[in-house]
Amino acid sequence: MNVNNEDEVIDLAQIFNALWKRLWIIVVSAAVGAVLILSGTMLLITPKYHASAMMYVNNTSLDVGSTKINLSDLSAAQSLVETYIVILNSRGTLEQVIERSGVSYSYETLKSMLQVAPVNDTEVFEVTVTSTDPHEAEKIANTIVEILPKRIKEIMDGSNVQVVDYAVVPKTNFSPNLSKNTMLGALLGAAICIAIIVIRELMDTKIHSEDYLLQQYSDVPLLAVVPSIDENGSKKSRGNYYYSKTRR
Repeated sequence: MNVNNEDEVIDLAQIFNALWKRLWIIVVSAAVGAVLILSGTMLLITPKYHASAMMYVNNTSLDVGSTKINLSDLSAAQSLVETYIVILNSRGTLEQVIERSGVSYSYETLKSMLQVAPVNDTEVFEVTVTSTDPHEAEKIANTIVEILPKRIKEIMDGSNVQVVDYAVVPKTNFSPNLSKNTMLGALLGAAICIAIIVIRELMDTKIHSEDYLLQQYSDVPLLAVVPSIDENGSKKSRGNYYYSKTRR
């Protein structure tokens, strides 16, 4: 199968054949890429851990100013989850968390370590802390769920937030993903090797055989093929080239 351009013809079969002959090089390149990326990931990237706790917004009533709101009218308190998340991320709440847990982070840094979101559009929301220290992640998450109910009651009368699950010390890191990075390294190594082989094949202008002449110059008749002969009268070839040895 050929793909014709104005100035050149690319023989896909020839390229496939070149890749097939050098398959072992591609495999080795993939292995080298996988080892390099895996080593770099393990040596240069600091592991990060997730610790998560869950809280439940109780379906009751509360007073906001002079207005009494029945939470059953608000789809079982789902509308309050976002409000509680805002209170959790406020400077006043997180500064209390910093003081209680004894960490040395600033408010901005601690806020960037938090992920808070409802669980499947329910009355439950999850607080996830990311840290390079698994024990620290667990400590901060549990400090948050201890402080947040009191903090919310100070702001919203009649609110009721309960702990569903406390955080536990994570046993494995969530980042970096070693298996994923290793696979990407193998694909990258193989891709670079394939690109080099294809480029070299496309830039190769040498005549390898009579078949090459017949394919590239089909309108020119091939009169004869003259192989190289060694001193013993036998043809010698190396790869697709004939060669001869001469004595001086």
